Amino acid sequence: MTDAFHPDLPPAAASSVHHIPAGNLDAGTAQTGGMRRFAAVSGASVGAERLWMGQTHVAPATSSGDHHHGDSETAIYVVSGRPEFVFLREDGAEEWIRTAPGDYVFIPPFVPHREENPDGEEAVVVIARSTQEAIVVNLPALYVHRPQG
Repeated sequence: MTDAFHPDLPPAAASSVHHIPAGNLDAGTAQTGGMRRFAAVSGASVGAERLWMGQTHVAPATSSGDHHHGDSETAIYVVSGRPEFVFLREDGAEEWIRTAPGDYVFIPPFVPHREENPDGEEAVVVIARSTQEAIVVNLPALYVHRPQG
């Protein structure tokens, strides 16, 4: 059965609204050393087909391992703390994006990076990805990402 006003919508059972209480986030997602990821909205949790959303926590004075998120675009909203996002510029030098609560960060597909938290409080961010699962490719080191074109 489709919606009479929007015939391209999926059947009613697949288009239900889902509520994920804060205490029901799933830690059983791809992880990177130095941080903890928790899934909220995913293919597994709600049947999402094009979106993943969750939280990442980075402890004080901690740095994550280097990683990228495959072909997924990643949008980040800083909830608390002052996390830093590190990647390599074209000249091979490390660049830090220093953030504060309320800031947003966009990470393009395949861009190697890491999160650092030099502060004394835990950093918490909300993450949205353009894939239904949290793609994480852990790396031995950062490298300059050169998109295929």
